[in-house]
Amino acid sequence: MHRLVIIEDQTAIREMLAEILALDKSYNLVGQCGDGQVGMMMCLELKPDVLVLDAKLPSLNGVEILRRVKKQVPGLRVLVFSGHENPVVVRQMLEAGAHGFVEKTAGFTEFRKGLAAVAMGGTYFGPAIAAVLRTVVANPESGRSPDFLTEREREILQLVAEGHTTKAIAGKLSISAKTVDNHRTNLMRKLNIHDVASLTRHALEQGVLEDKGLP
Repeated sequence: MHRLVIIEDQTAIREMLAEILALDKSYNLVGQCGDGQVGMMMCLELKPDVLVLDAKLPSLNGVEILRRVKKQVPGLRVLVFSGHENPVVVRQMLEAGAHGFVEKTAGFTEFRKGLAAVAMGGTYFGPAIAAVLRTVVANPESGRSPDFLTEREREILQLVAEGHTTKAIAGKLSISAKTVDNHRTNLMRKLNIHDVASLTRHALEQGVLEDKGLP
């Protein structure tokens, strides 16, 4: 029986996945949540065999979760189940260590096929993701993004773009407000960005967070 964690911020989808998996004796759901930071800590603590992961999550996106968790749980098998088919997101998730990627529009039957394949040591891609991958292979530069920010700078980029204050970010990351300001200054200098609106647009373009209708 595979020990499994779900990190998905849409409550209805997360609960539906939990119900589906409860009927399958191949899996033991040991944890689930809808927040990226909480989900990462859950994985590090529980060390599951399989992770079902959304790409866009509050506090910490799927790419950052994978980058950190895979270092400490190297045998973890990961299926991305996401509504985002942006080549940047797909490429980054796979480069971070995902073994499969199924688009939510493909439905739960496709999800179950993908999960079974990944859990058993294989790979699996939904039809829309397979089409994205063909584009990426045909054009190697499509979906590629510069990755010159530090782990902490990428983390603060997402939190700033989500609208959190310096004080709130400091509390979430257990660091001082001055440290947050220093990291924000450094990442804005590296990106040559000087205001939060532009920083948010950059985060959207790079697949860091979901588009909420920014003008």
